[in-house]
Amino acid sequence: MFNQGGLSLDQAPPLSVVLRFFVTASIFGILLGLFLLLQSLNITTLSSYSTQLIVIHTLSLGVMASFMLGALFQMLPVLAGVVIKTPTTKAMMVHGLLTVGVLTQLFAFGISSNSLLYFLASAYLGSALFYAIYLMLKELIKIRTHSSSSKGILFALISLIFTVIFGVYLLLTEGGFINGIDFSQIKELHYSFALFGWVSLLIVSVSFQVIEMFYVTPSYPKSISKYLSVTILGLLLLKTILILFGYPTTLLTITITLLFLAYATVTIDRLTQRKRPVADATVWFWLLGMALFILSMTITLIGSFLTISSTLQHLSYIAFIGFTLSIVFAMIYKIVPFLTWFHLSNQGYMEAPMMHDVIHPKKAKIHFYIHVTTIFIWILTIKLTILGSLLLTISFSWLFYNLIFAIKKYVYTQKHCEKIEW
Repeated sequence: MFNQGGLSLDQAPPLSVVLRFFVTASIFGILLGLFLLLQSLNITTLSSYSTQLIVIHTLSLGVMASFMLGALFQMLPVLAGVVIKTPTTKAMMVHGLLTVGVLTQLFAFGISSNSLLYFLASAYLGSALFYAIYLMLKELIKIRTHSSSSKGILFALISLIFTVIFGVYLLLTEGGFINGIDFSQIKELHYSFALFGWVSLLIVSVSFQVIEMFYVTPSYPKSISKYLSVTILGLLLLKTILILFGYPTTLLTITITLLFLAYATVTIDRLTQRKRPVADATVWFWLLGMALFILSMTITLIGSFLTISSTLQHLSYIAFIGFTLSIVFAMIYKIVPFLTWFHLSNQGYMEAPMMHDVIHPKKAKIHFYIHVTTIFIWILTIKLTILGSLLLTISFSWLFYNLIFAIKKYVYTQKHCEKIEW
């Protein structure tokens, strides 16, 4: 399933390391859905600007960062042979600081204009993310021969460094601690590195190995697997220089979107050539994610040549969010059942539940139907609605239920099943 050398228990962090992040991310997703439901019912009185900030950062930090950092703690030993020592303690520090930081930031955006909250949010979030980056990068840079995945993850983490630096700058500006002369330029760079560099590059990098190994597909062309991640990072760094010195960046945006369009098209092509074409919800999630990625990048590309309407712009945002969540859900429904079975088997429990018993494929299919309906409603309405908000809440609630079910299976096996001592 993972690297060719196999996965040993010594390499794999405890299951709690991964599930702690995943459960927290699903809770933030539920809270986001409930918040949007209150907004759609006009129960809250927040400004549109505050609402936008809360939604964006609940998704990007509370949901996506939690999912992606949790996955990295698990996948670095697998995809890159990188072992983080004492992962439980270190992951708990990252998780605690990140969770407190996200909540503090959301309070700063929505409930109080107190500058102290902005300072505390920047401190908590900066500490959490920089510490996570440090733990992972210091091991990645020791690798002598990188795979396409490990190299791409390294570049994604470098992009996260810029994302965090620019984000802290914006928070301190909002809090009145710095004058923020270049606020609009830094904001554009913050979003560019976050969306194209951190989120997209990480998904791309993981897919180079996961798509081929999970679904038994032809490998990616060398021109994509070897050069795409470094090219995207290089273009983002060049964009930083041009923006800060006041030069146009339209050509760079066009190039980045064309590269991502090529990647998504090739990924769909690879998935259609899998050697075991059975009905699998995780494949559906990947295909949906790539289709939404193509939609988002196509609108971005059109916007580089023409002035597009706010409706099209919002459609691009919805498609990009749908892309990221689709891939995250696909990975979770592969990772969690396997890890639960793997850890219990290696602990000597001969009656360890099979992967289908941890999270049955039918449950993943149900989530896919909920998720695709949610995306369809949001695309159809292009605005905040009660139905869309309710479906988003249900989607994350279903994920939360499946994660808790997996945890209960794990705990039940440890308590009630016979263990064979090796």
